[in-house]
Amino acid sequence: MSLAAPADLARAFAAVWAARDAEALAALFAEDGDFISLTGGAAEGRAAIAELVAAEFAGAFARARLVTGRVRVRPLGPHAAVVLQRFVLSGLVHADGSDAGRLGTVLAATLAATPQGWLVVAAQFVPEA
Repeated sequence: MSLAAPADLARAFAAVWAARDAEALAALFAEDGDFISLTGGAAEGRAAIAELVAAEFAGAFARARLVTGRVRVRPLGPHAAVVLQRFVLSGLVHADGSDAGRLGTVLAATLAATPQGWLVVAAQFVPEA
């Protein structure tokens, strides 16, 4: 699932998260994309990203919801951009099943323009400092 513009990443990421669609989330990435998740998990390539995210959706993020916050898009020329998206993540679950509360997060992604549209080549989804 390529994007028409880098600014479209935040809503697309939140939508596939809400749908718990690991394959669609991985499709936002280039075939050889890299992803570091909130859990510290790292994946290289769409298949590995989908596997990592599917496991997280079945575990700690089973009830998690994302609310979009501020976004900043920094063009790096006509074919690359960096997107810094803040989210509030709620509905997190501890290992014992108890509610873990809310967490401010940042998705930092580097995107590249491709013939099919914009794709994430590398992203980190981390707690906000």
